[in-house]
Amino acid sequence: MAKKFYVVWQGRETGIFTDWNTCKKQVDAFAGAKYKSFKTRAEAQAAFTGKVASTTSKPSGSLVKKKSTKQTVKTYTADEIAAMTLDTKIFTDGGCEPNPGKAGSGVAVYRNNKVDELWYGLFEPNGTNNTAELHALHQALIMAASEVDKGQSVAIFCDSKYSIQCVTQWAVNWQKKGWKKAGGEIKNLELIKQMFTLHQQLKGKIQVLHVNGHVGVEGNELADRMSIIAIGKREPDFTRYNGELDVAGLLKLRAG
Repeated sequence: MAKKFYVVWQGRETGIFTDWNTCKKQVDAFAGAKYKSFKTRAEAQAAFTGKVASTTSKPSGSLVKKKSTKQTVKTYTADEIAAMTLDTKIFTDGGCEPNPGKAGSGVAVYRNNKVDELWYGLFEPNGTNNTAELHALHQALIMAASEVDKGQSVAIFCDSKYSIQCVTQWAVNWQKKGWKKAGGEIKNLELIKQMFTLHQQLKGKIQVLHVNGHVGVEGNELADRMSIIAIGKREPDFTRYNGELDVAGLLKLRAG
């Protein structure tokens, strides 16, 4: 049998593996796993560095090859999220009015599938939607680290593919190239560096997953309302919401 090389873009560990059993350990039962087999190491190396895209596949079957020009992020539905057996689920969102303009971030923390904490703040008078999303994800990573230290299983749900890919995909190559990219400036670089360092420490212990915004995912909607509260209050610190955790009432607030 010809030797194969396995690339894992998203899994417990990422990289190039030379046998299926090792690859399977990284992707088996890992939500959003992205991996693919290649006939030569050169092809695998080119794919891992971003020249060939990944394909999402289930480890129980053969790997399906799909040509694309960029890495992708799987989007999870409300039902898929509800079915995940996790101790802690952290939802993030950022808002900006207009864009660029007044920006704020929000986070909703669920424990045992029930909202337990809401957070808002990090107001920027001249921010962008991307900076607000990154700030929210950064706070979620900090919270996730604390949860992991307590022995809790954690996933973060973010509706910004830009933020997720910055931290979990693109930063790997940016770091290798001295924090430079061919297309020019890496915006929000210092914040991304901090987030990447933290994510590298947590990689394999948590998952950072994508969810669409404004499609009725309760945690995402609550994080959105917190970002709007952050803008309205112009709160520079990241502050725990001390009002009643009345989900129905909070969802009636203006959306971002």
